[in-house]
Order: sequence, then structure tokens, then C-alpha cells
Amino acid sequence: MAAKTDIARRVWSHAWKLDPVVRSLLDTDFYKLLMLQMIWKLHPEVNATFSVINRTKSVRLADDIDEQELRDQLDHARELRFSKKEMIWLAGNTFYGRKQIFEPEFLAWLAEFRLPEYELEKKDGQYELTFAGPWRETTMWEIPALAIINELRSRAAMKGMGQFALDVLYARAKSKMWEKVERLKQYPGLRISDFGTRRRHSFLWHRWCVQALKEGIGNAFTGSSNVLLAMDSDLEAVGTNAHELPMVSAALAETDAALAEAPYKILKDWERLYGGNLLIVLPDAFGTSSFLRHAPDWVADWTGFRPDSAPPIEGGEKIIDWWKAHGRDPREKLLIFSDGLDVDTIIETYRHFHGRVRMSFGWGTNLTNDFEGCAPNEITGLNPISVVCKVTEANGRPAVKLSDNPNKATGIPAEVERYKKFFGTEDFVKQAVRV
Repeated sequence: MAAKTDIARRVWSHAWKLDPVVRSLLDTDFYKLLMLQMIWKLHPEVNATFSVINRTKSVRLADDIDEQELRDQLDHARELRFSKKEMIWLAGNTFYGRKQIFEPEFLAWLAEFRLPEYELEKKDGQYELTFAGPWRETTMWEIPALAIINELRSRAAMKGMGQFALDVLYARAKSKMWEKVERLKQYPGLRISDFGTRRRHSFLWHRWCVQALKEGIGNAFTGSSNVLLAMDSDLEAVGTNAHELPMVSAALAETDAALAEAPYKILKDWERLYGGNLLIVLPDAFGTSSFLRHAPDWVADWTGFRPDSAPPIEGGEKIIDWWKAHGRDPREKLLIFSDGLDVDTIIETYRHFHGRVRMSFGWGTNLTNDFEGCAPNEITGLNPISVVCKVTEANGRPAVKLSDNPNKATGIPAEVERYKKFFGTEDFVKQAVRV
């Protein structure tokens, strides 16, 4: 286990030099590497643009975060390369019960990888941060870009705090976190993993939370999506796939028939490379109801689903009904819940589905960035915001995500409306987007 760090002292002292937010290219989510291998192998000719989108419009990021500090951190990330130790670990470790999940040719390419260039502008109090180029390169900016923005915002909020105030802040946050651990310990059947990289308070705090979960709930803590922390903490690296896959597949579709087939075609691509516990369906890119209504029967043979944007109980029930309608026993399937979870939601969902289906919970922002009420004086800059980095173009064609929550839709408005008419909006429910 990594040595414990005095986080308050580190925060108080780091202002005098560049303290990197991203210390390693391995400081990313595991599903980025899995998707990257598929993109590298099957879609090397596709170009894709990713854009940072602040859905919390009331927070003016360009006012909170110094532009030069942001550029310094982005430039530092571009200097990083995978180390020999990291490449050996990726090549020799067992992931999801499989050895050598990454092909030698892919690892040889990855060893030379560097993040591509970026474009940064200010507009109406927000940063317009975009990454354009080959998909196999731009996809890797998503997680470090979000981690950098969120940590710089945290640092800016704490800049005027003295060391004792910072001590109080982190002491309260640690106590708050441990209270959550104590509640979760009452349910030994729970399976929880860390999904908190992209909107974390800071790297150091993220690492502390992971160590706290490992000690606090033991075997109920099944791993971390953060590859660097999984390696350093001797944990399982967890994660499967994300919305960008069906979004790109749909953007490249040139006919209505190809658009209808896009969400399933990309799953076939995934199945060509991976199997077993990596066969997890993310159904809500264009609405879960539409996905289930048109899904081929073979989708029911996959290991499980990750209902992401619908309320967890409602979304889980819909998928269980679909499994039953296709003659599958839900008790042999897996539901992974991961959208904006807090302790209350985790416990309520676990109680509701216990004994009916296998479950896992990917705990994100409310694990690694919950400082509400912890500062000696109220500091709104420590409250998490909903900032994402989504693919917005593929080979020059606009990319769209609908989601089961219309407030999470991304894309050019005209294209969003076209997708809504094509896929339908059945069971869409508007919900406030906090994280």
C-alpha cells in the first residue's frame, strides 16, 4: 500500500510549483484501455473530436480556473508516457480472469503513445476545450482532461485557506467518508467498486478514499476503475465500455438501417475481442426502451447490463423484465449500477433487488468528491459539478447521446431532435443532473 500522505499539508504547500494533477497515463479508467484496443484494432481509420461540456451552467469555469494553470497541466499530461513498470503490469496481469487481455502488438503501440494536441478557448465564462484527430488518440484525453479541470477547481476554491482550516476540511471529509463506510459494512453482500476518477476532488483524496474502502469494507470492495490506483493498491482494475462506442457507430451510419443497427453492431465488435464478464451492455445511449425493443436475442446471453441514466430501481426492473421475456433467469445475470450513486441509493437499490439478480455498484463522484458541509466557512467551489467530455464528431459527422434523462443529452440540437424522432423517447424522465 502507498505511504499515507498528509493531504492538508500537501495542498497548503503545492502552490509554489507545478504539482501535476495527472501523474501517469495509467491514471485513467480501465474501460478506456479496453475500448482503445478495440478502436486501434478495428477502427484505426476513424477520426473523432471530443469536447468538454459543463452541464452546470451556473458555474463559470473560466472564472474559477486560471487559464495558464490549465494549459500547464494539459501540457504536462502531453509529456507523459507509459513507464516500463506500467507496461510490464499491463502485459502480465490477469484482468477479469484472463491473462494477456492486451495483444502484444497493441502494447508495443501503446508504449509509444502520447496524448495529442488540444484546442482551448474562453467563451461566455466557460472553457471550450476540444481534442480532434484519430479516435485512437483523442479518446484518451477524456479522463485526464476531466480530472485536471475538477482538481484545479478544487485547488482554486482552497487557495485562500490556511493550513489549520485545511486540516479541519479534510478531517471532516474523512469523518464523513468513514460514516459512509460504517453504513455499507452492515450489508456484507454488497459489491462496490471505485468509479470516481473523472470528477474527483484530487488525486491524493481519490487515493485516500480507495485505501479507506479497502480497509473499511474488505472483500466487499471489488476494485477500482482507476488503473494506476488498482496497480498500486493491489486491486482489480474494473470497467467495460462507454457511450462513445455506440455514439461513434451511429454517427458513421449513412442510412436509417445502419443507424438502427449501430448500437448492436458495436457490441458485435466488442464481442470479437472480449468475452465472459466483459460482456456488459450499456443500453441508454439512445434510450433503454428503444434498445431493448429492437435488441437481438443474442444480447440476452451477455453477462449483464449497466443501466446508467435511468433511476436505478426503475432501470433495473425494466432490464429484468426483458431478460424474463427472453427466457433468461435474472438470478444468473449481473446489473451494474453507476449513475450518481450515494450511500442511500446504493442501500435502497441493494435491498430492492437482493436475491433477484447479481449486483455491483460503481461509486463515483459522491465517493471521491463529497466535501459538502466540510469547510470551516461555506465554499461553494468545493461542491461537485456535472462536467463531461463527450465525443462530438466522428469523421466529420455529428455525434449524439440521448440518455434516458433528457437533461443529459449531448449533440447539435437539430441532430438530437432527429435521433429522438428516430429512436423515440419512450420512458424518458427529466431529472436534475448534479454530477
